[in-house]
Amino acid sequence: MKLADLIVQDAILPQIKATQREGAIRELVEALVQTGAVPADQVGSITKALLEREKHGSTGFGKGVAVPHAKHPAVKKRVATIGRSTEGIDFCSLDEAPVYTVVLLLSPPETPELHLEAMEIIFRHLQQDSFRRFLRQATTRQETMDLITEVDQAAAARKTT
Repeated sequence: MKLADLIVQDAILPQIKATQREGAIRELVEALVQTGAVPADQVGSITKALLEREKHGSTGFGKGVAVPHAKHPAVKKRVATIGRSTEGIDFCSLDEAPVYTVVLLLSPPETPELHLEAMEIIFRHLQQDSFRRFLRQATTRQETMDLITEVDQAAAARKTT
């Protein structure tokens, strides 16, 4: 599985308008709704599930990145999107630094192993300094997807060597 297989390109937000964690999460969920990836009548319920997950421990893992994620019954397949904030968002990150890149992941509850696989792929890529830096600089959906495709290809090449 590649990161590009998870990301809904038309839901990428090159500039998140929200300045707070809750608003940013809601904005990303609404972006997924606009693409039909999740049902419109579930925005509140999905947002609530993501915020409940945040109460168990911030998904702001540091280095300017947060990965809010949840399993929800209205979600029929794993979907993810990315949002960028030029101002930075307080996600109560482990390093107490603002978050500039938010990768939001939703999965159906009946496939927890696939949710974990998706998390592993996301975190593997986000551990790379250059990937985080370029994500923060990407100003369009296409630039973001081009970067994701490039990092997927590099990961595939490393597996074959």
